[in-house]
Amino acid sequence: MARASISCDHNVRLIPACPLRYSPSGRTSKLRSKRVENSGALKGIRVVELGQLLAGPFCGQLLGDMGADIIKVEPPGEGDPMRIWGQGAEKVQWEVIARNKRSVSANLRIAEGQDLVRRLIAKADILIENFKPGTMEKWGLGPEQLHAENPGLIIARMSGYGQTGPYSDRAGFGGIGEAMGGWRYIVGEPDRPPSRMGVSIGDTLTATYGCMGVLAALHVREKTGKGQVVDTALYESVLQVMEGLVPEYDRSGFIRERSGSFLPGIAPSNVYSCKDGEYMIGANKDSLWQRLAEAMGQPELGTDPRYATHLARGENQIELDSRINQWTRTLTVDEVDALMIAHSIPAGRVYRAPEMLDDPHFKAREAIIEVETERFGPLKMQSAFPKLSATPSSVRRAAPAKVGQHNAEIYGELLGLNADDLAALEAIGAI
Repeated sequence: MARASISCDHNVRLIPACPLRYSPSGRTSKLRSKRVENSGALKGIRVVELGQLLAGPFCGQLLGDMGADIIKVEPPGEGDPMRIWGQGAEKVQWEVIARNKRSVSANLRIAEGQDLVRRLIAKADILIENFKPGTMEKWGLGPEQLHAENPGLIIARMSGYGQTGPYSDRAGFGGIGEAMGGWRYIVGEPDRPPSRMGVSIGDTLTATYGCMGVLAALHVREKTGKGQVVDTALYESVLQVMEGLVPEYDRSGFIRERSGSFLPGIAPSNVYSCKDGEYMIGANKDSLWQRLAEAMGQPELGTDPRYATHLARGENQIELDSRINQWTRTLTVDEVDALMIAHSIPAGRVYRAPEMLDDPHFKAREAIIEVETERFGPLKMQSAFPKLSATPSSVRRAAPAKVGQHNAEIYGELLGLNADDLAALEAIGAI
């Protein structure tokens, strides 16, 4: 199988977002910036990423964080539209989703660009694509052609409805998958139209399941030497996390509806108002509810028949939430937080980015890191998760600032092309 020759970009220096670390003496010391070497579980695995926007590129981000060498193929010129996506005055989402990637340009709409990419894929372990089904085949880059040249290739395909079925040739975005997978219908207030998450959860779920499929396929390839296609659909990725939605209807005709900030029958589990903010409490278990009643100074509620059992609390959920809210309104967030910790009740503050950056637990685990980016300088972002003890994931390379930034490096290293070859390809619009 093809294996990557990966070099660490030693111009990238990663600095933990919180510069202070607590020492046993109680004093703090600054963490020095450091170069991050690749010790990830997927070191030596080469990935060609053809996807744009979210699902394909997020799958590439996950694999790259785990050590894979990600070759990001972009159309010449403007590149992946994600370069200019995001919120705020400066569009920085690209810096997260394109980290640990090298960028090459290739025009997949002409034969010369298709040939370049085909040659790259022949030297890859994994291909990621999230085009409309049939597009890759139209370009002569379907699984049958690619496996003829590279039998061990794992092809991660992400689309709205999958590669087969009557809807397979329809265009699909994450929001459509959320709607058809059942998510949108149950999100929001009951007297308003379906709402959405504040992030593109359909895309990232699909990317995550695609990544899981790739890892499983890598395991199989270790035994057989053969690759396979990982077919991931947006609506199916959402459907997978819909809990009992389908069997509940199949068995009893029950249809889940929008319920706002709580889940019907799961109580108490909600966000409650304090004097100075909001606070989340999840005491939806008999023993936890009894401890919460004690924390509230009303231990008799723990055995009150209206609340003593899971079913009883579900039946009296609105009344119970109102009672808890009356109590939390008399206290500050800090006071409620202290009581929840003292009584060992699952609970937490409702965070925005500023609170995350200030939180000592985020700092202690370096959940947020600072990456020296080419376009914006030092930029704080989420770290690589999950944490592996022996082969830790990491951010080793900042996102490529320019489309085709690594053309000479990659096309030279893998395909043996020189400056004259690249100039000729550029002249005809292939790169």
